[in-house]
Amino acid sequence: MQRTKRIGYRFIVGLLVLNFIWYIASLLLPKTVIISPIAVYKHIPNLLRGAMLQHLLASLWRLLVGIAISLVLGVAIAFCMFRFHRFGKITSAFTYLAYPIPKIALLPIVMLIAGLGNIGKITMIVLILLFQVIVTMRDSLGKIPKEHFLVATSLGASHIKIIHHILIPSTLPDLLSSVRVAIGTAISVLFVTETYGTDRGMGFFIIDSWMRFNYYDMYGGIVVLSVAGFILFLLTDLAEGWLCPWKEVNNQKGI
Repeated sequence: MQRTKRIGYRFIVGLLVLNFIWYIASLLLPKTVIISPIAVYKHIPNLLRGAMLQHLLASLWRLLVGIAISLVLGVAIAFCMFRFHRFGKITSAFTYLAYPIPKIALLPIVMLIAGLGNIGKITMIVLILLFQVIVTMRDSLGKIPKEHFLVATSLGASHIKIIHHILIPSTLPDLLSSVRVAIGTAISVLFVTETYGTDRGMGFFIIDSWMRFNYYDMYGGIVVLSVAGFILFLLTDLAEGWLCPWKEVNNQKGI
């Protein structure tokens, strides 16, 4: 309940502040630069009844598939690094070198190899998010005290029970935090990739509207894409409260 109230408070206050700044900017700057939020919100229902809905669905599909693949591969690789020492050393060395590389600079190469369609765009999302998930999960697994495994083993716990009672509770909060960060990153990457070689997606819709000087569609597309990202972020936050209730208890106790 406390978590829901905190999320609701942040949402309402943040929304009011954001729209207040937007409205003031629309009064101070020319209408060809900043359109009033009231006019944009009135225009959004017409956009959703038109072609923009197809662009939104195309973007959401690419986004969710890319995040899902990144999480599955990232978690699997991190667990293998934790379980197999030699594999972990080799993978850690490769991750140390590859993680700081700006993956968006590899976009032309990815497009040449995977093409301009959905595969290329999803590949870019996976390429950028995968190392982020690996590093987060590797560090989370490394923080688990070895005594926990010794106690569980001495009590006769099986591998399944160790995973269920030690590994999952210890790493799930960090994994969900990684998902929250990944959502924002994935949307940014998707927006860039959708400006190339496609006629479907919110990136294409927003840039196309901008080039046609249709600023109502442009701002409407930005708002809709932002709301979609926020909903995914909110669902992840609520999932953390449901899947990790002990974290909320610890926060209330000041642990």
